[in-house]
Amino acid sequence: MEPTQRGIAKIKGKNQWWTDNHEIHRSVSERPFPHGDRFIVRFKYDVTPKHMGKRMSMDETGLYTVQNGKIVKEEFFYSM
Repeated sequence: MEPTQRGIAKIKGKNQWWTDNHEIHRSVSERPFPHGDRFIVRFKYDVTPKHMGKRMSMDETGLYTVQNGKIVKEEFFYSM
């Protein structure tokens, strides 16, 4: 899955794929940090990817771009 998604259909599709393919034990999101037409949200997850079966922790940051009051682009940054 590419780290950048553009358009509501792609964003929703990627989010659906992620929830379908991971068992989520715990998730935490930290408030949005706005800056102009963008904002950042930090996410922490405790998940088991269904294809791997090995539980893991994730810590990532999402950068969202807004136009006309709607999110039009999302980008995720994380360490592998």
